[in-house]
Amino acid sequence: MRQLSHNIPGNISPSGKIDLKRVRALLQAGRPLAARQMAISRAVRDPASAEARFLLGISEITLGRIREGVGHLREAISLAPSAEYHAQLARCLLMLRKDGEARSALQNAADCLAGDGTADALTHDTLGCAYARLGDHTASLPHFAAAVLAEPGNAQFRYNQAIALSFVGDVEASENAFEALLHREPHNARAHHGLAGIRRQTAARNHVSRLRTVRNKAQDQEARLLLGYALAKELEDIGDAQDSFRCLLDVNNEYRSQISYDFAEDERIFDAIEASWPQCAIAPVTDPPAQAPIFILGMPRTGTTLVDRILSSHPDVVSAGELQAFPLSVKAASGTRSRNVLDVETVLHAAGKNPGQIGRSYMERAASHIPPDGLRFVDKFPGNFHYAGLIARALPNATILCLRRHPMDTVVSNFKNLFATTSRYYQYSYDLQEIAQYYVRFDRLMAFWKKAVPGRILEVRYEDLVEDQERTTRRILQHCSLPWSENCLAFHENASPVSTPSAAQVRRPIYRDALARWRLHEEALAEARAIFTAAGIPVEPIISTGVMGVSSSRTS
Repeated sequence: MRQLSHNIPGNISPSGKIDLKRVRALLQAGRPLAARQMAISRAVRDPASAEARFLLGISEITLGRIREGVGHLREAISLAPSAEYHAQLARCLLMLRKDGEARSALQNAADCLAGDGTADALTHDTLGCAYARLGDHTASLPHFAAAVLAEPGNAQFRYNQAIALSFVGDVEASENAFEALLHREPHNARAHHGLAGIRRQTAARNHVSRLRTVRNKAQDQEARLLLGYALAKELEDIGDAQDSFRCLLDVNNEYRSQISYDFAEDERIFDAIEASWPQCAIAPVTDPPAQAPIFILGMPRTGTTLVDRILSSHPDVVSAGELQAFPLSVKAASGTRSRNVLDVETVLHAAGKNPGQIGRSYMERAASHIPPDGLRFVDKFPGNFHYAGLIARALPNATILCLRRHPMDTVVSNFKNLFATTSRYYQYSYDLQEIAQYYVRFDRLMAFWKKAVPGRILEVRYEDLVEDQERTTRRILQHCSLPWSENCLAFHENASPVSTPSAAQVRRPIYRDALARWRLHEEALAEARAIFTAAGIPVEPIISTGVMGVSSSRTS
């Protein structure tokens, strides 16, 4: 047990011990420094106090010292294991991207619950969030339900339950949960946004009027963004495409003016990837993994989730969701300490590192997200397009699929989707011209990868899937060295959870509604179109060659 230095504060009971309930109260009041001092004092006076160690750990974590906090949590568990302690440990391990250890902590929490069967609402919510972070939304549901039952007035617990229900496809229950939350908090923007997205709204059944009213009253920047996207989505659902797009233009212009995004920063990353490739290409590959994961990558909102559902409907394949495992493995190999997983410094420092080690690191990180039954797994993180060449070298048996969609429809689909506002990697998506600029560099990078690793990347056009689902699916399976399965044509019957914005769409059979949708907004897209024209990317309808893997939006 580590030695502690201390300054003993007040709040000492007649027995000479610090009141640990007071420490919890300080944490709840947002005073982690004071809580830390009191917890240290109690831990010094009573080294066998698991609660003192636990609260010291939570104080450190709240102050941003996560690794130090994890050490204290582990010591608390060694003194007196409990579901609460394991739940908080799992949460912190996920923050440190140690998914395998987090899953073990969750199992330990489950064992504790099986022993005494009790936990408070926050512990259940923490467990639910941890399972959700690992992609196990089904396992999260009982914990969210228990949290809501214990504290029905907690809006965060209710939101977590509602969104998890939507991920597993229980639309009616999710809708009821969102409405229950909105009954208590009529202006909860996240709830309105979640409710709008769980199904396709109709003229007879929608929330347009309510959304207009709530958004007109909203002052908070984030709330206005969420409500604006919800309103635009529902307007499009009920057939008012023009009003929907005008709403999006207003919402995104307002938000874009408040963030400091510069496309040049992303362009420097693209440049660094291409410039560093010669060094990556000649780096010796030592002991690469033999496994054959399937990577689905490309620009977001281009059909990546659709192809993931098609493949994971195959009896020999399982979806691992959108893993961050490859970017994190490259980051670890680079040795850089910058805050961003992907930046110029990291790209340059990763060049020349052993791709085999990166591949092994990837498989270790992916292991906690896939069942131990030996099935092929799909990693559908779209942003892996940055690493396609390195993936090909690090995992020589991997299959790589790149989704392509008409460039103008790609612009519209990215503009219409609200990505994680906490991530800098999607800040290009609030401006039509910046999306077009980003697409141009994506297109150029994919052309670069096709030459760098010939034959490894199959380009799959979204339009081909819509026009000839079976033929395109057969070509996908052939590239993945998978036998034909009729199940892949019935992907919409796949009951596994979906936690992307495409959740509602991929539970329907393939439909043509999204083809050439950009035509409805040609005037607003004039500048984006000019960017494509200047880059040599055609925007008129592309005639399918019927040969998968050679079609592309770029003329050569």
